[in-house]
Amino acid sequence: MSGMTPEVPASAGTPVTVPALAVRGLDLRRAVPRSGVTDAAPPLVGPVDLTVERGQVVCLVGPSGCGKSLTCMALLGMLPEGVVRAAGSIRVAGQAVDGAPPERLRLLRGRNAAYVLQNPASCFDPVFTIGAHFQETLAAHLPDAATGDSRTGWRKAALSALREVGFADADAILRHYPFQMSGGMLQRVMIALALMLDVELLIADEPTTDLDLPSQALVLDLLDQVRRTRNTAILLVTHDLSVAARMADHMAVMRHGRVVEQGDARALFAAPRHPYTQALLAAHHRLYGQCPPQGDGSVQQHPAPPSAPAGRP
Repeated sequence: MSGMTPEVPASAGTPVTVPALAVRGLDLRRAVPRSGVTDAAPPLVGPVDLTVERGQVVCLVGPSGCGKSLTCMALLGMLPEGVVRAAGSIRVAGQAVDGAPPERLRLLRGRNAAYVLQNPASCFDPVFTIGAHFQETLAAHLPDAATGDSRTGWRKAALSALREVGFADADAILRHYPFQMSGGMLQRVMIALALMLDVELLIADEPTTDLDLPSQALVLDLLDQVRRTRNTAILLVTHDLSVAARMADHMAVMRHGRVVEQGDARALFAAPRHPYTQALLAAHHRLYGQCPPQGDGSVQQHPAPPSAPAGRP
């Protein structure tokens, strides 16, 4: 399968699995046309270090505008015009993203990694059916599966993926146009596209922000199911501590473009070290009366720290 993780021999001869995502010293800046040098520009993001293993959910938590989405775009070589990677390395399933030619990036994005955005309606062409989107995706990333008889090629793969995300009448969904579907349904279709490609890394950027509560719960359940049944690595971006507490094995807290604290999610909720992380938990405590539930369903009481800064953290 195209999504298989490469293995490298350890010193003792035991194979070691390569992380689905390894980011080291990522530094993103605006390109400044001064002798081709970008160092003069202040950093937008960085330095950032992240590792996501197979079967692990890492939550990237932080306020709006702190650089979470920009970081995600960099991971797949999708930086907007005028933003450059000034330093650092990015490897997806052992393959270098930085410096990769466009064709290699195109294959990597579909065969090794997928990106689920917070506004699914903006990701679909309204004049094409959902089936056409599946066929186009397979043709771009797994062309062998997109050819042949319609019931043994792309259609078979699409129906299987749609049923896996809970669509009982998958045939009808393939005939739908995006504008005929709700945001929650489209988000599930985006996850189905990733499942069809059997990617190793799923980047979910605020996937529940624009959804109602039942749809939010369904999408989070699906992501957890994907992690458990397929051993998929998931980088989940959120500003909601309740989502992070429910989903995360590991958590990284971001502020002003930098990761200020990261570690085991349970330990971080129980005893945050950085003042900003403490302030986030204190704010949640003031709003909801308690910290988010932990993975075992218990509720961790966490009083507001006396040193928490007043006003904006």
